[in-house]
Amino acid sequence: MATNTVKRQAQRAVAAGAVGAATIGAFLLPAAPASATPVTVPGIGTFEVPNEIPLPPQGIPGIEFPTAPDTFVAPRASLADVALDAALSKVGSPYVYGAAGPDAFDCSGLVQWAYRQAGMELPRTSGAQLGAGTPVSIDNLQPGDLVSFYGGGHSGLYAGNGNVVHAATAGSPVHVAAMDTMPFAGARRF
Repeated sequence: MATNTVKRQAQRAVAAGAVGAATIGAFLLPAAPASATPVTVPGIGTFEVPNEIPLPPQGIPGIEFPTAPDTFVAPRASLADVALDAALSKVGSPYVYGAAGPDAFDCSGLVQWAYRQAGMELPRTSGAQLGAGTPVSIDNLQPGDLVSFYGGGHSGLYAGNGNVVHAATAGSPVHVAAMDTMPFAGARRF
């Protein structure tokens, strides 16, 4: 007997909930869903559950939804971003004097190769690279700017947070290092 009482109470609760859901559904759902799946609750009944719940074209009164633009245009990476990403992709590549990639690099060869991947041709030597582009102070560096050291004899790309990605010297692969470990000579932006 106790089982029947619990069953009846559950049926009443579900029926009351179904009425509430039907009342709310009358405001939120179209009169006839495009497609529905029958769901059977043992001892209670079978219900049609919509596969999709479309919003009415006019929306829901009192609720504002943000509108999306008709098209989304992803921001384009800057020339410097592409060059920096290219240089960082070569971390671990060997240093070879006079090499300009794609498998081995010297310092200016890495910078030239990285900017070539971004579609810009730079001079081949560190000194010539320091003479190209627009001068940038050390306080205004942005990732991807060319940074020069040792009076213009060594170059790399500013990697952000006081770091440079560069091909240092024989026996040391392309890596990221703190800029303050070398005497700064200047910087250029392209």
